[in-house]
Amino acid sequence: MFMAQVLNEDRSCQKVVDETAVKQVLKGSPVCSTNTGAYCKARQRIPPALPSTLTRYTGQLLSANALSQWHWKSRPVRLVDGVMSRLPDTEANQAAYPQPGSQKPGLGFPLCRMVSIICLGSGAVLDMASGPCKGKGSDEQTLLRSMLDTLQPNDVLVGDAFYATYFLLCALKDKGVDGVFEQYGARKLTTDFSKGELLGTRDHIITIQKSPKKPDWMEQDEYDRAPDTLRVRELKTGGKILVTTLLCPQKTHKVALGELYKDRWHIEMDFRNIKTTMGMETLSCRTPSMVEKEIWIYLLAYNLIRLLMAQSALLANITPRQISFKHTVQLWIAWQGWHGGQRSFNHPNLGELFTLIAQRQIGKRPGRIEPRAVKRRPKPFPLLTKPRAEAREGVRKNGHPKKLK
Repeated sequence: MFMAQVLNEDRSCQKVVDETAVKQVLKGSPVCSTNTGAYCKARQRIPPALPSTLTRYTGQLLSANALSQWHWKSRPVRLVDGVMSRLPDTEANQAAYPQPGSQKPGLGFPLCRMVSIICLGSGAVLDMASGPCKGKGSDEQTLLRSMLDTLQPNDVLVGDAFYATYFLLCALKDKGVDGVFEQYGARKLTTDFSKGELLGTRDHIITIQKSPKKPDWMEQDEYDRAPDTLRVRELKTGGKILVTTLLCPQKTHKVALGELYKDRWHIEMDFRNIKTTMGMETLSCRTPSMVEKEIWIYLLAYNLIRLLMAQSALLANITPRQISFKHTVQLWIAWQGWHGGQRSFNHPNLGELFTLIAQRQIGKRPGRIEPRAVKRRPKPFPLLTKPRAEAREGVRKNGHPKKLK
């Protein structure tokens, strides 16, 4: 029921309870109560580790069974990035996930930062770490470091400019993982391709030194174990300067690395699917413990949709990235409506569902650029500039402003 709730456009508890009650009646069972109390208490009793363990398991299952042609040069590629979601404005959520300092008390919403590792081939979420959007240890690097055990030798990690740091590259190299990241903006100004070991046009290997001062977040023994120098490759392709530990230009040409970095855009599409298509942009739980469960339930439902897409891709001899995620969600919800319960997973016509899923393929849109703006205008209401309780009391005493009547 919890997964059905997050996949529903109306994600209220009452909606999922009402649907379950109707299904019970249609099955011939006695009429049950539509009160949401029992369902909400059942959600609270879910062990916190259960949804996270199931999400990681399904992600690893999808990744382990991915075909070699879904990989890059026969190597699994992992995408990493961060995203934020709004939470209900409760005291408990504000304490665990404080709102940005630029917002006045009572006028903002708690924000939860999430960093995810996603498989490029299958699109499945392999792991996730969450935390507040401000304060010590809330940055994307710290959250990623808590998930490094998810990465396996021979993996390739691709991320944006937030991750191209000395100690992260050292940690990846120590695990047998290669990294491909965009160069951090401030360092682009000092990049000099005339220095180091020249590999080609705007392509060289340089040796960087460990900082003489230990970072505040780092333990002393971890700092001491880090090597004093590190050889990395810098190259310019597609208008971007990339930093990578893949040093051999014969095995990994700069053009191939540029094409690989373009695939980083898939994680942006994955986050759009999770936040917009599935509705995780704004969560509904009012306590931090339930917020964490809700996030993992969303990711578990996402991985199960990815599992359907992978099965369909195998039957149609295409890649999962060619299949529309939203189309799959729509078909699965419709399928569940007609074949609810466990029968939906072992129904004799399940193969026809996979065929329907594979029919809707997304087009290739390389280099697509869209303005970060919306055409549809919101309703012309002013912004709330005081706590809602105070604004409500003002309306009670003085009425609404004349221009809003």
